[in-house]
Amino acid sequence: MRENDPLMAGLVPEPDRRVRMLLESGRPNAAGLAFKRLIANGADNVDGQWDPCVVLVHRAYLAWRLDRIPLALDLVAEGWTGLDVDRPQGGAAAQALGMLGDLLQAVGHHDAARELIAQSVQVARRCGDPGVLAHCLEREANCWQLQAMNADGTADECFRTALELFDEALSLASPGQVRDRVQAGSARALAALGNLAEAESRAVQALTAGEEVQDRYTSAIANWVLAEIRRHQGRLEEARTFACRAVETAEWIRDTRLRMRFSLALTTICRELEDAAGEVAALRSLVAASRTAMRALQVGLGQAVEQRRTAIQAQRQESAAQQDARRDPLTGLLNRRGVASAADQIAVRWLVVLDVDDFKEINDTAGHAAGDAVLRELAQLLRRECRSDDLVCRWAGDEFVVLLAEPGTDGPALAERIRAAVEAHDWTPQLGPRARPPTISVGVAAGPTDFGPLFADADRALYRAKRAGRNRIEVESDQPLPPAPT
Repeated sequence: MRENDPLMAGLVPEPDRRVRMLLESGRPNAAGLAFKRLIANGADNVDGQWDPCVVLVHRAYLAWRLDRIPLALDLVAEGWTGLDVDRPQGGAAAQALGMLGDLLQAVGHHDAARELIAQSVQVARRCGDPGVLAHCLEREANCWQLQAMNADGTADECFRTALELFDEALSLASPGQVRDRVQAGSARALAALGNLAEAESRAVQALTAGEEVQDRYTSAIANWVLAEIRRHQGRLEEARTFACRAVETAEWIRDTRLRMRFSLALTTICRELEDAAGEVAALRSLVAASRTAMRALQVGLGQAVEQRRTAIQAQRQESAAQQDARRDPLTGLLNRRGVASAADQIAVRWLVVLDVDDFKEINDTAGHAAGDAVLRELAQLLRRECRSDDLVCRWAGDEFVVLLAEPGTDGPALAERIRAAVEAHDWTPQLGPRARPPTISVGVAAGPTDFGPLFADADRALYRAKRAGRNRIEVESDQPLPPAPT
């Protein structure tokens, strides 16, 4: 191929273009070695002078053609993520969108591919670069041709649209690979619309240009078009020759889509010729290409599933980390951050604050391990006495908070129930038979109001309970107190 061919010139580094030229010349082994050297320092390593989105998507295209499917998917995801799809501007963005469309087309995501390629044409029109626009128009024309081949009553309309796009591209393209491809593609549209003479003229021109510079991609398309023309003319022997060349060339350049399409055409021609051996060979080529495509899709699906699994796992870990940040590790209750966050989302009817009377004495006499055991057991008591809708929190040290949000709840009654449960509980497993069992003092405040003022009211009530002799509750409201413990 031409070393000075304008295809992607100025948009990707020369080593990247070199790999592509080797591929299009039908030298996949050399292309694979060159690609290996290219990504030796990291496939996503892009020099600062280049647009990383374009380079990464272009490398994804190369990796796909070289059957490096997992790498291709990683690169296309990274390149696509960095592309401003909402406001793309410039020739680089147009080419990146077009290549993304090509890759989506390769995996059968045709609707999304058409949208991206049509968008690439719009961006190319705005950027004012005729070479970029010609390349993007060629991609869009090929989309219409593919749609025509899968259409019924609208096939001619699709081919006419494709031909209009090809002709516009021809008026813009400089000599080189894009122009040669446009010649070959437009010949296919002309043949489908019945203009066989002009179709043959353009196909021959494209074939001559492709063979001259070893542009195997263009040669493959041109041979296929000439096979279709000869078939329409009833010259089936010549059609078979051209179709065989198209299939062989598509295999050289590692283009599975073209190989499948051309193998199917060759199968039809051989059947019409009653060439059983040729039909079997064409079917084998079709099956081999289909297996390659299926393997690529399976690898891609496997990678997508693994990425999804990893994403879900990371999401769960993040969620768990967020939960851990809101939970007290000793008791498993909400911590201060957790209850403050939850309080902002509910209307608190009552707030109960409690702490263990003389907790320091428990730590000093029984030890901190015993103190921790008391706090864990107290947390269990709170869970049992409170309803599932109540928010129970270890606020700090030996201080706990309960938020009641349900209408009709009775804060002072719950506070007394908790106090009585703690007083009546058997603390021997935690403290031994000789230690004085712990009690609690409780402050209660009535809402609804903001959490801060409500907590301050309950805290004042708690300290009144402490000053009044401990093991009791106090209420900061006009609500009557439950009966005092005897």
